[in-house]
Order: sequence, then C-alpha cells, then structure tokens
Amino acid sequence: MYKLFFRLVFRRMDPEAAHHLAFRWIRVAARIPVLRTFLAAWLAPRHTELRTEALGLRMHGPFGLAAGFDKNAVAIDGMAMLGFDHVEIGTVTGEAQPGNPRKRLFRLVADRALINRMGFNNDGSAAVAARLAARRPVFTPVVGVNIGKTKVVPEEEAAADYVKSAERLARHADYLVVNVSSPNTPGLRNLQATEALRPLLTAVREAADRAVTGRRVPLLVKIAPDLADEDVDAVADLAVELGLDGIIATNTTIARAGLGLRSSPAQVQEAGGLSGAPLKARSLEVLRRLYARVGDRITLVGVGGVETAEDAWQRILAGATLVQGYSAFIYEGPLWARAIHKGLAQRLRQSPYATLADAVGADVRKDARNARKGNAA
Repeated sequence: MYKLFFRLVFRRMDPEAAHHLAFRWIRVAARIPVLRTFLAAWLAPRHTELRTEALGLRMHGPFGLAAGFDKNAVAIDGMAMLGFDHVEIGTVTGEAQPGNPRKRLFRLVADRALINRMGFNNDGSAAVAARLAARRPVFTPVVGVNIGKTKVVPEEEAAADYVKSAERLARHADYLVVNVSSPNTPGLRNLQATEALRPLLTAVREAADRAVTGRRVPLLVKIAPDLADEDVDAVADLAVELGLDGIIATNTTIARAGLGLRSSPAQVQEAGGLSGAPLKARSLEVLRRLYARVGDRITLVGVGGVETAEDAWQRILAGATLVQGYSAFIYEGPLWARAIHKGLAQRLRQSPYATLADAVGADVRKDARNARKGNAA
C-alpha cells in the first residue's frame, strides 16, 4: 500500500514537501495515545535476541534512524513508534541557519537513492537543547545528537562552534556525534584531516565533560566514504588514541562515477551528497577496513546503502555493532524497521552465533585468520 501511495502521490510531490508531509503525519500519530499504542505494537515488536549493548547503553535492537531525518528533535517518539531502536537527531549547528536555497533534495528513484544539499538547515543548538529539555517522552529510544559547523563560521573557528553546541546539547544526549563529513558545508570535510580533527575532538570531549556531571557522554565521529584508505586508517588510529567511543561509517558521497547509477544524467549531476543503494559497496568497504584496524576497541556504526535485513546483517558481520538507515525509509515506508528486525532475528537464529555481539566483525576476523593461514603455508 505504501509503495502504491508513493508512486501515485509522493513521487509526484517535491521531495522536501513530501518529507514534511510524512513527518507531520508521524508526529500527529505519536500524539494520539490509542493510535500510537496500536502502531507501536504493530510496527515495533520486540525480538529479545536482538537486544544490544553499545556505547554503555542498552537498546532493544541494533537498528536506528540516521541523522538528517529529524534535524530539530521534534519527532523522537514518532520514530520510536515506527520501530527504530535509536534515533540520531540533527545535524544541529551552533547557530540557527536556513540551509541552502531550494531545490535541495532530489530522488533518484531508479537507483533507490537521494541527493541532498540541504546545508544543515536547523533551529540551532540553543533551540534544540530547550526542546530536548522540555521533552516528556512516551517512548525511550536511545537518542543521539549529531553536531556540525555553522556555515558562516570560518574554518579556523570551527572548534569553538562545535564546543558551543556540545555545551548546550551534551546533557540531553545519550551519545554525541561530531559530523565533519557532510559535503554541503564549505570547508567542513577539511576537518577530517587528523591535524584538524585531533584538536576539534579534544575540545568537544572536554566541553561535554564540563557540561555533564555524573556520567560520561559517549563521543563518536562521522566520516565520509570519499576518504582515501590511508585517511580512513588515520582516523581509526586517532579515534583509538583519543579514547573515542565510536565511528559512524559513512556519510553521503560526492562520487558519481562507477556507482552503477541508472538515473538521468541531469539528476545524477545535481550537486550534493548521494545516499542510498549506490553507496552500499563503498560504505561496507570502509566499515570492514575500520574494523580490521580497531577491532573491538571502539564501537562502529554502519550506515550508507542499508535497505534490507541482509544489508544490516552484512554490516554486523563486517564490524558494526549498530546499524542506521535513512534513504531506504523514503522508499520502503513505515514497515521498514519492522522488516529489518524480523529479518535480522531470522538470520541470527540461522547463524552459528549465539548473540548479535558474537556476530559483530565475524567475517573480518575469518578473513584475517584465512590470510594468516595462507601466509603460514
């Protein structure tokens, strides 16, 4: 029914307008007690075998909503109602900003992909912090807060801008993410270079510690799929050196060539970050490389091209303790998280692993053992 509705209605609408319409429906449904109870029972059944511990947090399962859908923390209950085990809000910047001029969101339906150049449109860290402080949760998913750089802030002042957001938002976050990988804020990706990233992460860590007493807020960094392999290794080594809690792999890509795109050249060449199915292979490759480098020392979150339970399972075998999605939600609709959970539970039961934790990184470890055997021979 959703796919028919998408084809007849959503597909004919401006993508951003369709997003706001669907978003409004989700928020309204979550405010009606009888409806939200019914929908949560139907869309978010619990599979006890999928219970996950990550970042010192307990979750009903490993599958969450990636940053970008709920930029301003206005629909956390609604997304939990739809079955997401954790909800990452944002990206939130130090100051409010409108983002880039419209049109800035594009569907590549033939490729099950999106291109966006939203530009971190959000209400700003002060407003989002106030909204989170006033929240009276109906559901209690783990809530991550993703922070980025305000566009007008010069690159050399970026750390202070991130610190401002961290000081305001850390106390309301179950975990905090430093986003240095969006392609839609000028100069942002330059902050992925370790010489810039080290002082930035250190400053955010110190700000979060100052802002929150009684607990340590887990800190993660989100990286781009477009990093060269040696730069992925450098970020991994830096994360371990700084005692970072996790890495999210990956954000959207600016690459187009070689991704098997079937959409029209005009669509494909729109500026912005590409997400969805074409990102699947590279995102998985980066994840495997990270796990081979860091092992179980930090938590890895796999995102990018996750459409099916099999995709989520492959991310877990490649080293992800948590898995996120966004773009496929647009194409699959409200039953998507339910299908992911059901499929993961089936795969775990059919696997040789007793728990999801046992499966994390299993393929990478197996490849490493086989390589050692080959070298010994």
